Amino acid sequence: MNKRYSLHKIDSAEEFTFSPAEYSYFKYGDKFFAEKFAKELFEGFIGQHQEILDTDKEIVVLPSPYMAIPTASNFLCFYFKKHLDFYLFQKGKKSSIISKINRNHTYTTDYGNLSFEDRKSLIANDTYYLDKDFLREKLCIFIDDIKITGSHEYTVNKILNQYAVNADFLFMYYAELTNFDIDPTIENFFNYYTVKDVQDVVKVMAKESFQFNTRIVKYILGLNSENFEYLTSNVKKQHTDDLIELAISNNYHLIKEYENNINTLTQTEIYYGN
Repeated sequence: MNKRYSLHKIDSAEEFTFSPAEYSYFKYGDKFFAEKFAKELFEGFIGQHQEILDTDKEIVVLPSPYMAIPTASNFLCFYFKKHLDFYLFQKGKKSSIISKINRNHTYTTDYGNLSFEDRKSLIANDTYYLDKDFLREKLCIFIDDIKITGSHEYTVNKILNQYAVNADFLFMYYAELTNFDIDPTIENFFNYYTVKDVQDVVKVMAKESFQFNTRIVKYILGLNSENFEYLTSNVKKQHTDDLIELAISNNYHLIKEYENNINTLTQTEIYYGN
């Protein structure tokens, strides 16, 4: 089985069945909307495709591939799992298992500005790993927040074929572009709908529901010195401490474009060299 489900269909560039404002906050780390979207996604799916979950197979949920810093879809996946597990509990079934497709590289390019071919070329240079033996004979639900060109789904299918994974696959999205006359850069229209500048990012980071994801870490590390100083002067010290840890964990200190800001962050930290 290889199926796809999306809650919202994007067939117009002007009218949408979900809130671009909420989506923008979600993409920049507001977990409140990750939880809201996950509930909507689960309820929409179970209302139309309950029979897919009526299986004796173990269920594995996987967010879009990442290295060390979770993507926004990882939080969507986490909250979706909570609803799924309660449903399985009510049916007397085993809870789902969360897993991951590991990736080894990262990039500074703004993905939302690229065409399908450009996206495919960009991620083709990456390397991925999954545990094919762990996924064997299971129902694997791949969860992402939005499908615009399908390049990530294309890549995941390529990985599954490469590893000859013997399992059932379901690709699930909060929203999907279905009108291909619409320019794929509409993704950045959603991404930046309410979070447009560094002041907006600081406001999101002040929320109790904020948590770092790949997008916001890259955004901060890519700021010019003036905006970077503004941000680091207006957020909690815990956030800047977490930012250092996350940046290093994802090897961002090896990327020239991020080098200055990471060095600025670490100047006051303990040096462990000789």
